[in-house]
Amino acid sequence: MDTETETLMNGQRLKPNQGLPSNSADGAIIYDSSHFQLRSRDRHVSYGSINGAVPLPENNREPEMPGRQSVTFRRLPPEMLTTLSSQFESLDYEPWESRVFKEEYSKKTPSSLTKQGVTRWIVVFFIGVCTALIACAIDICVVEITKLKYGFLKKYIDKCVTENCLYIPYLQWLGISCGFALIASLLVTYGEPVAAGSGIPLVKCYLNGINVHRLHRLKTLFVKAAGVTCSVLGGLAVGKEGPMVHSGAAVAAGLSQGKTTSLGFDFGILKEFRCDQEKRDFVTGGAAAGVAAAFGAPVGGVLFSLEEGSSFWNQNMTWRIFFCSMVSAFTLNVVLSAYHGQIGQLAYDGLLNFGKFPDIPFTLLELPIFIGMGIIGGLIGALFNQMNYHISVFRRRFIFSRWAKVLEVIVVCCVTVTAGFVMIYCVNDCKPLGAKDDIDFPIQMFCEDGQFNAVAAMWFQTPEASVRALFHDQPGTHNPLSVGLFFITYVFLACWTYGLSISSGIFIPALLSGAAWGRLVGLGLYRLTEGAAWADPGKYALIGAASQLGGIARVTLSLAVILIETTGNLSLGLGLMLTLLTAKLVGDCFNAGIYDMNVQLAGLPMLPWSSPPLCHGTQARDIMSKPVVVLKEVERVSTILSVLEETRHQGFPVIFEDRFAGPQGKQTSFGMLRGLILRSQLKILLKEKAFCSSPTGSASQPPVSLETFRMYYPRYPTFQGMHFTEEERSSYLDLRPYLNPTPYTVPLHASLPRTFQLFRALGLRHLIVTDDNNEVVGMITRKTLARYRARICCGTIDFVELPLGGHGVQL
Repeated sequence: MDTETETLMNGQRLKPNQGLPSNSADGAIIYDSSHFQLRSRDRHVSYGSINGAVPLPENNREPEMPGRQSVTFRRLPPEMLTTLSSQFESLDYEPWESRVFKEEYSKKTPSSLTKQGVTRWIVVFFIGVCTALIACAIDICVVEITKLKYGFLKKYIDKCVTENCLYIPYLQWLGISCGFALIASLLVTYGEPVAAGSGIPLVKCYLNGINVHRLHRLKTLFVKAAGVTCSVLGGLAVGKEGPMVHSGAAVAAGLSQGKTTSLGFDFGILKEFRCDQEKRDFVTGGAAAGVAAAFGAPVGGVLFSLEEGSSFWNQNMTWRIFFCSMVSAFTLNVVLSAYHGQIGQLAYDGLLNFGKFPDIPFTLLELPIFIGMGIIGGLIGALFNQMNYHISVFRRRFIFSRWAKVLEVIVVCCVTVTAGFVMIYCVNDCKPLGAKDDIDFPIQMFCEDGQFNAVAAMWFQTPEASVRALFHDQPGTHNPLSVGLFFITYVFLACWTYGLSISSGIFIPALLSGAAWGRLVGLGLYRLTEGAAWADPGKYALIGAASQLGGIARVTLSLAVILIETTGNLSLGLGLMLTLLTAKLVGDCFNAGIYDMNVQLAGLPMLPWSSPPLCHGTQARDIMSKPVVVLKEVERVSTILSVLEETRHQGFPVIFEDRFAGPQGKQTSFGMLRGLILRSQLKILLKEKAFCSSPTGSASQPPVSLETFRMYYPRYPTFQGMHFTEEERSSYLDLRPYLNPTPYTVPLHASLPRTFQLFRALGLRHLIVTDDNNEVVGMITRKTLARYRARICCGTIDFVELPLGGHGVQL
């Protein structure tokens, strides 16, 4: 398992000669430097906590500068919920300006650059089209199979009401739903676990710079699409809109590379886009296209990628991503309109079609009501997140085997069906069936002829249709008691369902539960005002839906625009924005959003937008990792093999000479910095056997071209199958043509905020710490910075340092 760091995992055996940690009385980890031995070449090889480094004991660190006050970070115990996972690597968003890179790019002409720019637009066009087609396939499958399912159940319910055999349609409903839920769970649990959930947290982490393995595989895309279809057909409290973000990102990652590593086929095109930086930009467009296809909101898709997804943005990306979102929304609209018999018209904006709201009167006196509903949504969202957090903790501790995960899905499905059937049976909410009622499967149950059970209508349709009904049904359609019971039941089912080993989204469950209590507020105002025009229950159902989703996901700007685009009503923009902002502020007082909470539980080293506050006194020397594994410009092959086999570090500073300053435990520098080379590059050079016999290096043309490096991307060669003779092991490898001669560095006395900003803004993977003589003294990586957190609550700040561990779980 490749990681950026060689971590000390809880309960894991360490390698020989490895520094062993011991616990002091206060719980701090103390490293015995006597366990770290010099290699035969008198070089430190560390097996420490962060990217080639083990923190020196406190008594070996240099004294602080006079007048410098640094905050004290409290080291947390190595528990599952407070540990950063060591299983995730970083991506290389930094351009690699090696000699080979410069030689190839010096051959480029203005026409080739223009061609490359045009190719980008063509690629994003097909990303939008393919994302929309996948969304159409999911929607058509759900619609057609739902008609068969509920049509079949309605037939037997109507028959068994008179024959007193309602247990038969209950068992049929239970069997059909559990069958689809079983397929959805098996696809994820035994097929591709990374396809679980909505995928938005993982896409967000990828765009932040974390390499989540198998996130964009072709198999993952298939499991995500098929899994979310079966989850919705199983009647679970899930939505298909959230997973479209992950699906769009997977489509973008695949199309932009011009090859499929899963099938082992290379089309030989788009080779110039085979790097992490280019792939990241396309994935950002794919995520936006997924939102646009789900909601029919291209502007909202761009803003969602900016607000919740992308950590790196530039002006050139804006137009390409907007174009990709527009293509996705337009393609889906054309296909679904043709599917519904309206060829040539644009009548279906997205998977989630709320329907157009009429021009409802809106007064300034309603703003306090919207703010109050925002407070309610923030409180319910915080409670929802906290409950889901404890459920997720329980799952990670006790439900870890694959069969247990599948069994939990079946149990939740049985409870969901049972809850729905009990509500239909016990709540006799009868309403007259009118010509304007848009109900596909009206269930009469115990109602009189010409009436239908309103509770059954909410269960015997897709969640999207239920949301639309709560938005547009007439004020007298729903009984407040029925809506209240449905809200309580559904919000707990949604909380239990989110996090199961299935492909699912939280958007629709949050919108549906919020629309339920929002309609209750609207019904109360409608009765208090004796049917005033402004007290429309559907309008308050929309405000409640926005408040609930904002309180759970903590999304503000993009969600407001998405709802405005989906409903076609701009007059409610101010009310929606106030509600969402209030819900976010209230929810943030108690806990994090559902996506950030899942990232924390998974131990992903995601970097926030800014460094911990009040840390200007903390310097790079306080957080850097040392000793550092270094290589010479011309290194012996046997030494490189030994370093790669005995460490798992992903980057190695290249030095001019070894430099020691004192005994082993007090070594302060490791040689004059000449550049940086990655582990993946060393593997390719070893695979291609680009060796030379002279210790001074080869003066000939570099035998490995940049195109060869791109050919191996993103699955680099492993040591399995590599064999080297004794003559090859005694040869040398000239690293100078391939190393990055200008890696980013910081001085020892650089402050933590400045170091964090440099690392975060430039999307770095390694940041070398040097002294005044440009000698390597330490290394800073993503996990170095992600370990230091500031928890702000009730006016107090708790500075903590997270330990590193070996866990890493699905989201």
